[in-house]
Amino acid sequence: MSHESRADEALRHIEIEPDRDRPSAFTLRIDGTDQSHVDLDDPRRLEFDYMQRMADVIDAYGEPGTPVRIVHIGGAALTIPRYVAVTRPRSSQTVLEPDEQVTALVREQLPVPRGSAIKVRPVDGRSGIAAMREDLADIIVLDAFDGAQIPAELTTAEFLVDLARVAAPGGIVLLNLADKAPFPYVRRAVKGVCDAFAHVLISAEPATLKGRRFGNVLVAASQVPLPWEALARRAASSPFPYRVLPYRDVVTTFAAKTPFTDADSSRSPAPPGGAAFFS
Repeated sequence: MSHESRADEALRHIEIEPDRDRPSAFTLRIDGTDQSHVDLDDPRRLEFDYMQRMADVIDAYGEPGTPVRIVHIGGAALTIPRYVAVTRPRSSQTVLEPDEQVTALVREQLPVPRGSAIKVRPVDGRSGIAAMREDLADIIVLDAFDGAQIPAELTTAEFLVDLARVAAPGGIVLLNLADKAPFPYVRRAVKGVCDAFAHVLISAEPATLKGRRFGNVLVAASQVPLPWEALARRAASSPFPYRVLPYRDVVTTFAAKTPFTDADSSRSPAPPGGAAFFS
């Protein structure tokens, strides 16, 4: 989970906790919610399962190992940017992270290697994307939370259209959403994605799709077909399997009749019990 916060900084508790099993690994936690996990010695190691599924989509873009232009909405401990820097050297990466307190702490205690080409801008996702030119990014990753909830302005139809503007032809937009069946929040967000992009797929744990638990729902979108069969095979073979639903199932199962708009928006629901470990 990355972090986009407008909360009162004086009331927040920010900590970086060492991993008990790996001296090179750390978890960034804000107000009891795990925001990021990073392994400084091995950035390819992704502790949160949903991040591995995001990495699957990034890996599937273009030729393996080739540089990409990528924009991250939400930065926190820069888990995915570090992954991309190692797996796709010389990639141009821009991170939109308004929480300068978190960024300063991460730079001090979890510095990124020199030459990573990761640029962090102290700006929120909505403003940062609005200032970008069209066709700028091969990949856009939206993984931004205020505490344990996604800010309302990041899933409106207007913003999703702006993401489509900034994405290059053939580019991919990835969104990390969170909800529980019957998915009232995700359905409306996905409707906006379907309106802005020609091809959409969804990935989630079977227990989340069946309504047994609150969890992450990943959305990948593009104006060109996505390799959902290859992604489904990779997700199904992981230690904690995910299901990948293609566009036809997304439209019939997840898309609501109306999307969120700037005039009618909502934050994502809070996880049961407050703080959550998004795994």
